[in-house]
Amino acid sequence: MSTSDVGKDGLRGERPGREAEVGGGLRRRGRKRGRHRGEKAMVPDAEFTSYYGKPILNPPVWKASDVAAYFFLGGLAGAGSVLAAGAQLTGRPVTARALKISSVAALGGSTAALIHDLGRPERFLNMLRVMKPTSPMSMGSWLLAAYGPAAGAAAVLDVTGLFPRLGGAATLGAAALGPAVCTYTAVLAADTAVPAWHEAHRELPFVFAGSAVAAASGMALIAAPRREAGPMRTAAVFGAALELAAAKLLERRAGLAAEPYKEGKAGRFVRAGEILSAAGIAGSVLLGGRGPSGRRGPSGGFGRAAAALSGAALLAGSACTRFGVFHAGIQSARDPKYTVIPQRERLRAAGG
Repeated sequence: MSTSDVGKDGLRGERPGREAEVGGGLRRRGRKRGRHRGEKAMVPDAEFTSYYGKPILNPPVWKASDVAAYFFLGGLAGAGSVLAAGAQLTGRPVTARALKISSVAALGGSTAALIHDLGRPERFLNMLRVMKPTSPMSMGSWLLAAYGPAAGAAAVLDVTGLFPRLGGAATLGAAALGPAVCTYTAVLAADTAVPAWHEAHRELPFVFAGSAVAAASGMALIAAPRREAGPMRTAAVFGAALELAAAKLLERRAGLAAEPYKEGKAGRFVRAGEILSAAGIAGSVLLGGRGPSGRRGPSGGFGRAAAALSGAALLAGSACTRFGVFHAGIQSARDPKYTVIPQRERLRAAGG
């Protein structure tokens, strides 16, 4: 207990060294941060914390191996169906068949990843008990239920040669649903409260669409003969350009919420996706159509190998983009500042 007292003559009974130093704590913090001697911090740095150090939002419990793979494979399937219909209508049967088969394989992988994330297969069937237009999850379930049989029938009838008219109708049906299959996962993510996803709700579908087209074009470059691969190279350039443009627009419009796309694990995946996509485009355009002598020709192992490597780079780049988007959302949900600062800015804007 303190024995000091304050009277008319001043402080009596004080203990040396026990006086409070006004601003002492701030000076110590200033020295710790490397400020010059004599410089005082008037306002301490803001630290965004929450009760008991818990995040303001509960981060998604999804696993990257399930949901990010579901994002990637679903986009590959949907875009593959669109390019398969285009290849079939323009007289490129080998490319069309390869893309139909790859779309069915990708759809099977994405469905398996989704069911594994849900835990039990019947949970997917339970989502088909109702149709709720305002729920991206509900509409996405019905979309997959319609797209799957169409894509499967298109591939099976093409391989077997049975019922060519029915196979053509199935191909066109899968192509009609393909764009929605490519992009509905972006709508599903943006419909959450996760800042990095929600604030990018306008650009994220275009990022997913471009990434899906680039991936499907890469698959075509791997599986199709070079004499049919010309339009696929054009599609790859278009998809990569759309993805890059939408990503840059996302960074500019989303403000602070775009920061996780450039930091941590998400930033590494996004940068890897950009590098791989650029390498795939360069290889497909400059080398994929050239023969052994380096000149463009009808055949050649050099051009075929270059096309396959370029296609693999495009596929890997698309996958990295989807994993980067996934991890950016997780990172933004864990850090309170991505929730607090945008809310304060919206409140100030509304008050102004």
